[in-house]
Amino acid sequence: INPLAAAIKSAWRVTTVSPSYLKEIGYEMNSLEALLRAESDKSIGILNGIDVEVWNPETDPMLEQNYSIKNIEKGKQANKEVLCRQFGLNPEKPLFTFIGRLVGEKGADLLPEIVYNMSKFNAGEQNILILGSGERHIQNSLLHLEYEFKGSYCSYIGYNEKLSHLIYAGADFLLMPSRVEPCGLNQLYALRYGTVPIVRRTGGLRDTVVDIGDNGFGICHDQCSTFDVMHSMQRAKSFYKDKKAFNKIREEIMQIDHSWTRAAAEYINLYQSIKL
Repeated sequence: INPLAAAIKSAWRVTTVSPSYLKEIGYEMNSLEALLRAESDKSIGILNGIDVEVWNPETDPMLEQNYSIKNIEKGKQANKEVLCRQFGLNPEKPLFTFIGRLVGEKGADLLPEIVYNMSKFNAGEQNILILGSGERHIQNSLLHLEYEFKGSYCSYIGYNEKLSHLIYAGADFLLMPSRVEPCGLNQLYALRYGTVPIVRRTGGLRDTVVDIGDNGFGICHDQCSTFDVMHSMQRAKSFYKDKKAFNKIREEIMQIDHSWTRAAAEYINLYQSIKL
């Protein structure tokens, strides 16, 4: 969350209070935790926006095939097939992905166990693809698992901008089991590309993703645990089988406004309220 707005709490609207905001923004704040708690009543939160020209599946030059809500199923499938061909995965299976830093704050330390259990005990039911870099022991564990689960799991250790765009376009689901996430951008990119986010209810993830069980458009869980993430993935696979409902949700999430135009309007409203 942009510090310019004194964003001590994350919020979907300026008037919305997130009960987890102090835990999010106060995580390892270099001895400022007490101050943030004391001044919490003066705090307002505004979510970040995204550049909707750069992150636009209709014009993104990094995609195999551009698409809009009018041809989302065909467009995403074309990108998925290229992605799966590149990593030796089956494009007919639901594709779960993770993009980001391989660190504890992002819940990435859970990924090796998640990959192992899902691939071992649900063999052939899904594909998993991970893109990122970070703590060496997590990287090594993820790379080691490729030998055991070739054909259903793969990872790319490092940074690759083009690949990240292709993953957002070709994936069915994006995993974000974060322990800490004051705002989060990856779920906003995923929504823009019609990829359903699977998130832990914390900080900005709580404020931007509503569970399909609550008439929403994502899949949410409460704990940063292997069990919770795997349970959400099982729910996702059931949802994936209902093609009509699944495609309807994908069309809807592509139209959610997370642009900087929306965020800027909230900044203006905040400044005007201070002036008054």
